[in-house]
Amino acid sequence: MLDSTPAPLAIEVRGLKKTFPVRTRGAVPKPTPADPGQDGASASPPGQPPTPPPKQSRRGAFVEAVSGIDLDVPHGQVFAFLGPNGAGKTTTLRILTTLLPATSGTAKVAGFDVTTQQRQVRRNIGYVGQLGGTDLDHATGRENLVLAARLYGLRKRDALTRAAELLEGFDLTALADQETSTYSGGQRRRLDVALGMVGQPSVLFLDEPSTGLDPQNRMNLWDQVRRLRAAGTTVFLTTHYLDEADALADNVAIMDHGQIIARGTPAELKARTGSTTLDDVFLTLTGRVLRDTESQEVRS
Repeated sequence: MLDSTPAPLAIEVRGLKKTFPVRTRGAVPKPTPADPGQDGASASPPGQPPTPPPKQSRRGAFVEAVSGIDLDVPHGQVFAFLGPNGAGKTTTLRILTTLLPATSGTAKVAGFDVTTQQRQVRRNIGYVGQLGGTDLDHATGRENLVLAARLYGLRKRDALTRAAELLEGFDLTALADQETSTYSGGQRRRLDVALGMVGQPSVLFLDEPSTGLDPQNRMNLWDQVRRLRAAGTTVFLTTHYLDEADALADNVAIMDHGQIIARGTPAELKARTGSTTLDDVFLTLTGRVLRDTESQEVRS
């Protein structure tokens, strides 16, 4: 049974920071007059903002992956969290899902503090990572869902009922008793989202849910996200497909270099920058195109 304490916001973040030590050999080089980045920032290609250098402390150099961000996500919305790899969005996502501790600041999800009330947070969220959570070798779709339901504490009869509900809701009933190794990429991704919904979470985190899907399966997944929103679930979505954010999101935040540089509805951001698409908005605000191939984000 999920905790039912109401929360004024689905997600509330204040001054959130996360730093990582820089793992280097030898001393961190200091800028010299010959360096392009004498002002403390490293050189970047033309049209791109400078990349902040590692900061210094008495214990050595460190990278500030998340730099004191504030964030509010109302209940029942699809919220798109955008940014290139290395911007800090995956680090933020891991903090919000209790997978990584913050260095400072506060964050509440479903009304519970991610530092002091981790168990309550976990009982009120679903999380679908980029790699999914299905057993591809032996288990069927039904078995995956029943196992997840049992882990949430449901009795076997209730777990079977919940699995049947999700299989029907995600159009997987015909595949329920097939091993998931036989599923297509789109079918497996729908099962991943269903697994994230087993505990009937009030907040569902989707990390790059449509990566690798063909256009038809992307559209099917979008329909599922819209159904979740219509049922009152808050969906926190990270994606590299800006057309996806434009089509699904009620509100958008764009993160770069550890900071949120813009937020608003897709229409507001396009009007503010004189753009016709979110791709143009992103290019205008960051000086670069959002691509999967950019540098990987700092991870602990």
